[in-house]
Amino acid sequence: MKHAFDPKHLHIHAFAHAAGQLAGEETLAHFERLLEVVDDKATQTPVHYSASGELRSNPERGETAAQVWLHLSGKTLLPLVCQRCLEPVDVVVEFARDFRFVANEALAAVEDEASEEDVLVLSKDFNLLELVEDELLLATPLVPKHPVCPQPLKLQVADADFVDTDANKPHPFSVLEQLKHKP
Repeated sequence: MKHAFDPKHLHIHAFAHAAGQLAGEETLAHFERLLEVVDDKATQTPVHYSASGELRSNPERGETAAQVWLHLSGKTLLPLVCQRCLEPVDVVVEFARDFRFVANEALAAVEDEASEEDVLVLSKDFNLLELVEDELLLATPLVPKHPVCPQPLKLQVADADFVDTDANKPHPFSVLEQLKHKP
């Protein structure tokens, strides 16, 4: 039986039980927090995502009940500002993560500390697109930059009227050097 799952209102346990698969594309216009870090003209940039659910148990770790897992990946191209040359730079941002779901917040807090994977709370109305946005924000570089900036960088700023008076000053230890060589 084929299920139609809504990424904005996903019943996580049913999705995992059905070994559900979701893949989709939204524009950046649907992700308000991502829009805050990009140019306003980028609203039509596509965001690709895919998700799959599974029930998994690990008898070697003493787990008897199947646990709910979500495998999520996403990718987009964000138009950012290079922090070296201050020119626009397109940065590919992508992620692939696994999430395990548990019954309540208290259990999630305890198990999240001890687990390598992220632990979230089961929900019958889970917004998968919010999780995609969270992960894309976490994967966005703090300091975006070109591998090689398109324009040569001016690394020193000097006033044309500036005269370097230090070039004419003797070194403060030159007198000591002279004393060292006196008989």
